[in-house]
Amino acid sequence: MPSLPKGDPFVSCGGTLLRRALPLLLIAAPVVVAQQKPDAKPTTTGHRANELSLAGLRPGRDSQSRAVALYKEGFSASELSKDQSGWLDSCRHLALTVDLDDAKKIQVIRVAHSTTLQDCVPLPPSPWKTGLGLRVSDTTARMRQLYGPPDSKSPSTRDGQPLELWYYAFDWAGPDVPQVMEVLCTREQDGKPGRVVEITLAAPSL
Repeated sequence: MPSLPKGDPFVSCGGTLLRRALPLLLIAAPVVVAQQKPDAKPTTTGHRANELSLAGLRPGRDSQSRAVALYKEGFSASELSKDQSGWLDSCRHLALTVDLDDAKKIQVIRVAHSTTLQDCVPLPPSPWKTGLGLRVSDTTARMRQLYGPPDSKSPSTRDGQPLELWYYAFDWAGPDVPQVMEVLCTREQDGKPGRVVEITLAAPSL
């Protein structure tokens, strides 16, 4: 099984999540009732929404084996450590990592922009998106349209590039749904919109 290329830089969110250092990746409504069914979908009303899934996976519910089954073809996989697995989509310049607990249940899901390049035929949009459809490279305006204003925004940097961390807390949606989403974005500048470079969704236990 091919491994992720060494030295491939990704951006790492600098927010409030308790996060493990990545050896290969630097880089990331109406109230939903607490006892939400596993197959429930995120709901929105007005300008507020919570999120349940990222890359087709639910933190706190899905296991490593589900991620392996979803992405066993067409992606470069790597066992980064005993508690972290990763996949690389070099055609779309994306990386997916999942942090695991001792039972191999997914606790944190992260999709980030990758600088790994590969010549590929045109491809459809990446399947690595949130339940409401947010993808890396989407504009911050689209993110705000989907989730409303963030609970906070803070400055961040990568290789000297000014970035912003958008932090969403979902505790208002109940204890059984993901509690935190962090989105690292470029800043709006010279009439160009800010764009998503990393999305992280964390289980209630973190």
